[in-house]
Amino acid sequence: MPDNIAGERRRLEVLRVLVVDDNTHMASILRTVLNSFGIRHVDEVRGAVEALELIRTRPYDFVLLDYNMPILDGIELTRLVRTGRDHNQQMVPIIMITGFTERSRVLAARDAGVTEVCVKPVTARDLWNRIAEVINAPRPFVRSKGFTGPDRRRHKDVEFTGDERRHAKEQAA
Repeated sequence: MPDNIAGERRRLEVLRVLVVDDNTHMASILRTVLNSFGIRHVDEVRGAVEALELIRTRPYDFVLLDYNMPILDGIELTRLVRTGRDHNQQMVPIIMITGFTERSRVLAARDAGVTEVCVKPVTARDLWNRIAEVINAPRPFVRSKGFTGPDRRRHKDVEFTGDERRHAKEQAA
């Protein structure tokens, strides 16, 4: 948690968050933790269809989303948000909450456009770190033919020398 909690709380009070989780108890826990951080505007829904309706009509600063839900899971919902033409929130940060930590599932979440992953059992510190990351250090957003979402490259690889090296393009411009 930050050293300047009072100042941070005032800043967080203005945030609007959407929690999407089919488990009532987990959604309640997430709301309680968000409230303890000072976040007061928290909307909760139990499924992807309700979430899409709210995303179409209300601006959110970030979305907390469960991976495993009936009908549409968190991956499918993320893809719909990222490719949605009927709303202006394609770039909303999405923090996925999941108990599935297999590399293939984390990569699937990343490739769908999830911004951050928070592993269950969720701790307040882990959630705080993910929220701080999306608010204080947002990643650039990428739109291409096969992907819409936050830049999947987290670190510059100083050993990579190919044409696709990020800072090589920046220097050429």
